[in-house]
Amino acid sequence: MIARQLIACAALLLGGCATLATPPQTAALLAAPPAGLPPRAERADVPFFAQTRDHCGPAALATALADVQLPADPDRLADAVFLPSRAGSLQIEMLGGARRQGAVATRLPRELEALLREVAADHAVVVLQNLGLDWLPRWHYAVVVGYDLAAHELILRSGTTARETLPLRTFEYTWARGGRWAITVLPPDRLPATATEADAQEAAIGFERAAPPARAALAWRTLLARWPGNLLAGIGLGNTLNAAGDAAGASAAFEAAAQRHDSAVAWINLARLRLDAGDRAGARAAAERAVQRTETAEAAWRDAARATLAATNAP
Repeated sequence: MIARQLIACAALLLGGCATLATPPQTAALLAAPPAGLPPRAERADVPFFAQTRDHCGPAALATALADVQLPADPDRLADAVFLPSRAGSLQIEMLGGARRQGAVATRLPRELEALLREVAADHAVVVLQNLGLDWLPRWHYAVVVGYDLAAHELILRSGTTARETLPLRTFEYTWARGGRWAITVLPPDRLPATATEADAQEAAIGFERAAPPARAALAWRTLLARWPGNLLAGIGLGNTLNAAGDAAGASAAFEAAAQRHDSAVAWINLARLRLDAGDRAGARAAAERAVQRTETAEAAWRDAARATLAATNAP
């Protein structure tokens, strides 16, 4: 009886958000709509999977996966991401579940504007809400598919409702209580419109652990197309191409990273690939550059660089 009363109290407080002060991000959006953001957008073609008991995580993930034509069976996803002991899905399980289905799951900035810009860029956004209270949480995953600034509304695929409209400020309250967690679930040849370089890099690393090497290489190429100066992406591209059996492509990736960053790791990897290809002179030149680099920086790679150089001089 007490638990039922507490839940009823939480619902009343949530319903009463309209009487509270408008939260900061909503207030800023409505006071001065960001440049370049359409006043209204809706992804009406995003599929809908109604959740079953406690399975809002698998249903939301299936919605986002189906939107980009990737495998999306809520029942199979439930087996992968639902934790019975928690009666729900943790964020880390949601990320892993998306990656195992062939998607790059990328964290978005903790800003309401980012969610709207993703929708305007034709990307569905999976969000975590707390529909209860901080001390009595009721966690819920939903998918943002639209917004209307004039109506002050957000549009979601949520629970058993295919098109739920929610006041922006009510959403912000529930989203803030959920830690402002949001992700896009996209194929490896697409990036979120608002992702930071650090979050996109983290997403590519996670994807590489779950994806076939050739698909992981595509994710690294996509990241490099937006941030060509990302050293880790250059190394990741070389490693995944090599794992996929494309030694020539891997050599080109390592050489590009080595030349751009004078990276000891890239020089070492390039030297080893050249040596495997029978180019002993080219391997020695790359290994010498690696050794030189470790004398002034990247000292942790000194032994590996010297060992690689020694290998190029072996009979």
